[in-house]
Amino acid sequence: MARHLITSAIPYINGIKHLGNLVGSQLPADLYARYQRARGHEVMFLCATDEHGTPAELAAAKTGEPVAEYCARMHKVQSDLADGFRLSFDHFGRSSSPQNHSLTQHFAGRLHAAGLIEEVTEKQVYSKADGRFLPDRYIEGTCPNCGYDKARGDQCENCTKQLDPTDLIDPRSAISGSTDLEVRETTHLYLRQSQMRDQLSDWIDSKTDWPILTTSIARKWLNDGDGLQDRGITRDLDWGIPVKRGDEDWPGMDGKVFYVWFDAPIEYIACAAEWAEAHSLDDSAWERWWRTERGAEDVRYTQFMGKDNVPFHTLSFPATILGSGEDWKLVDYIKSFNYLNYDGGQFSTSQGRGVFMDQALDILPADYWRWWLLSHAPESSDSEFTWENFQQSVNKDLADVLGNFVSRVTKFCRSKFGEAVPDGGEMRARERALIDDLGDRIRTYQAHMDAIEVRKASQELRAIWVAGNEYLQEAAPWSTYKEDPEQAAAQIRLALNLIRLYAVLSAAFIPDASDTMLAAMHTTDTDWPDDVAQALAHLEAGHAFSVPEVLFTKITDEQREDWETRFSGTRT
Repeated sequence: MARHLITSAIPYINGIKHLGNLVGSQLPADLYARYQRARGHEVMFLCATDEHGTPAELAAAKTGEPVAEYCARMHKVQSDLADGFRLSFDHFGRSSSPQNHSLTQHFAGRLHAAGLIEEVTEKQVYSKADGRFLPDRYIEGTCPNCGYDKARGDQCENCTKQLDPTDLIDPRSAISGSTDLEVRETTHLYLRQSQMRDQLSDWIDSKTDWPILTTSIARKWLNDGDGLQDRGITRDLDWGIPVKRGDEDWPGMDGKVFYVWFDAPIEYIACAAEWAEAHSLDDSAWERWWRTERGAEDVRYTQFMGKDNVPFHTLSFPATILGSGEDWKLVDYIKSFNYLNYDGGQFSTSQGRGVFMDQALDILPADYWRWWLLSHAPESSDSEFTWENFQQSVNKDLADVLGNFVSRVTKFCRSKFGEAVPDGGEMRARERALIDDLGDRIRTYQAHMDAIEVRKASQELRAIWVAGNEYLQEAAPWSTYKEDPEQAAAQIRLALNLIRLYAVLSAAFIPDASDTMLAAMHTTDTDWPDDVAQALAHLEAGHAFSVPEVLFTKITDEQREDWETRFSGTRT
C-alpha cells in the first residue's frame, strides 16, 4: 500500500468559482484521489480557501461585511459546492487558520535566520483618503496602452498589458474612488529567491517525468531576462498574517502582513494540521505526511493546478521549504492544466462570464459535469466548453452507452428471469474473448490513471463501457432466450456483473452513478478487478438486484437552447 499526499490549488475566497477553475485543479485532483483509494492506497487529499490579500478585502467591502465574516461565509459556500460536486477532500481548510498563522511565521523566521530575507525600501502609492498604502490591485485608472478606463495597477484586463500603478492615467483608489494619491516610501521583506536559483534549477532538472507545461513555465521564470527575481513577501494591508519571526516581533514591520502568495502554499501543510485537530489527533498524525524525518519519506506528493499557478509552486514555495533548512516534504509531481474557455471566449470570475459551480448544479447533477469536464480536460492545450458539445457528450457517452446498457440488462432480466441473477449456462468463446479484451483495457485504463492522463483515461473507460454494449449486441440474449434460455441466463449473468464492474471502474469519474449501480446490484463490494474473470463472476446466481431509475437523462435541444441563451450574458 502506497501513501499519496494530494493537494489542489486552493481557490480564492472572493466569490463562486467557474467550471474552468474546477477542471484546472480540484476536479482532476479528486479523480486521482478517488482512484488511489480504490486501488487500496492511503490518501491524504487536502484543499482550502485562500483568504488573504487585496481581493478578499475588496469583496468584503463591497458586501459591507467585516472581512473575517465575509471569508467565513464564503468558506461555507465553497465547501458546500465542493460537496455538491462530490470532491472528496480529507479536509477543506482555511488559509486564515491559526495553524497557517503559526507555520507562516515559523517559515519566515527560518528564512531570516538563513539570510534569505532582505528588507527593501521602495516607493508605493498612498491614498490620503483611505489612510493606507494601496497595493497594485487597489489602484484603478485608464490604461495607457488601450484606453480601458478600469485597468488595475498590475495589469489591464482588456489588453492584458502588464502595468505599474504609476503607468495609469488618472489613477484612483479602488476602495474609495479618491484621486488624492501620492507616492511614499515603505519598507517590505523580500525572499531572496535569486540566491537559490541554482538549487531550484537542479531540483527542477531532476523532475524528468513532469509535464512539459510545468517545467517549461518554471524554466522560463528561472532563465528569461535577468533570471529568477527576489520577491516581496509582505504587504501594507489590515487583513492577513502579521509579520513575525517565528514567535518574535519583527522590528519595523508593525502593521504589515505577509503577502498572500507567501502564506497560501504554506496552507497545504497547515491544512493537514487543521485536519489533525478536527479529528482530535496529535501532531504526529499530520507530520507523518509532511516531515520526512517523521514518516513522510515514503509519501508521494502530487499537486494539481492551472498553469498560472505553476511559478509559485515550482519556485517560490519550494524556495520557502528548501530555504528553511528543515526536513519538509517537497512535491514529487506537479500536474498542471491549460485553460478551459467558454463558448468562443474566456471564463472570467471578475467579469462573471461562463457557467459557475452553483449554476451548474442548479440545472444538472454533478456527474454530468464531472464527466464532460474530465473527458475534455485541457491537458495538452486549451479546450473549449460549448453547449452543443456538452449535450452530445452527455447523450452519447452517459445516456446511450452506459445508461442504456444498465437499463437494457436489468429490465430484460426482470422480464425473463425475475429480479435475481439467473442460474444456468456456461462461459463460451464470446464471453472469454470479452474477458480477455476487458483485461487488456483495464490495464491500459490503470496506466493512464497512474500517469494522470485524464483524457486518455476517460477515453479508455468509455471504451470499456462500449465493449459491454458490443457484447450485448452480439450475444443478443433476447434472441438466445427463444432457443436456449439457459445460455441466455449465462449471458445476462455476465452482463449484470458488468454493471458492478462498471460501477467500480467509473467511481472516480461519476461517483453518484457508481453508487446507483452498486445499489441496484445490491452490493457494497468495490474491490478493484485485478482478476477480470473473477470480478465478472462476483454476483452469483440467486443474488437479488433492482432495476434502477434512468441513470442519465438525455439533454434535449430545447434545454440546450435555453441554457445557451441563459448563460450568454454575464453574471450579475
